[in-house]
Amino acid sequence: MNLKADSADVAFTFKGGMLPMTVMELNSADPEQIRQQLEGKLSQSPAFFQHTPVVLSVEKLDTPHLALERICAVCRDHKLLPVAVRGGTDPVKQSAWALGLGWFAPVEEERARRLASIAAENDSAEEQVPQNAPEEVTESTGARLYRGTVRSGQQVSASNGDLVVIGAVNAGAEVLAAGSIHVYGALRGRALAGIHGNLGAGIYCRELNAELLSVAGNYKRLEDIDARRLGTPAEVHFESEQLEIKPLA
Repeated sequence: MNLKADSADVAFTFKGGMLPMTVMELNSADPEQIRQQLEGKLSQSPAFFQHTPVVLSVEKLDTPHLALERICAVCRDHKLLPVAVRGGTDPVKQSAWALGLGWFAPVEEERARRLASIAAENDSAEEQVPQNAPEEVTESTGARLYRGTVRSGQQVSASNGDLVVIGAVNAGAEVLAAGSIHVYGALRGRALAGIHGNLGAGIYCRELNAELLSVAGNYKRLEDIDARRLGTPAEVHFESEQLEIKPLA
């Protein structure tokens, strides 16, 4: 008897994985206040709001109850897809489950402090910028020069031209430009070029490990990038109706 299972009979397999995920940390439980801020963000970086999955962190909210359904509706109205909630009281956990969302326990304060300390040390090691150098300079042409590491949770933008980063872009950070983006270091966060629809914009970096790449609203996530390009100098352009990633010449 052949006891080997036919692969056609296996409907799925479970696999562990580390996927890039945006955390939306709520400082307010007011859905209308959240709506207003999202509308402002949408005008700044429309390409980011392309059905992006987010985890709603409610750890900073001191409230036993939360209008979670309304907050999720506001997010979806702006093309964000809540997939889970982190933190909150037991009623918040139950509400998340009732809405078909996952729930994560809050990050322990001590563990968070250790992670923040490690991140600060990494930032310091990566920065490699003279101490007397200005952190950022905006050019009159509309292009922007930023000196230093763009850290997790930070956003740097050039709304009228190219953005040049003399340093790294850490995971969880975001850089945006109306024109092209040039990163003279590791690109680990999100890079959105041509945010006003410029299909001729590009993204250039010394080390590619980006969570998200976008040119004029056309994007690729980390899992969509050819593994051969990861960790190498690369350039990104919109060609033949898709994002093309090539070795940086």
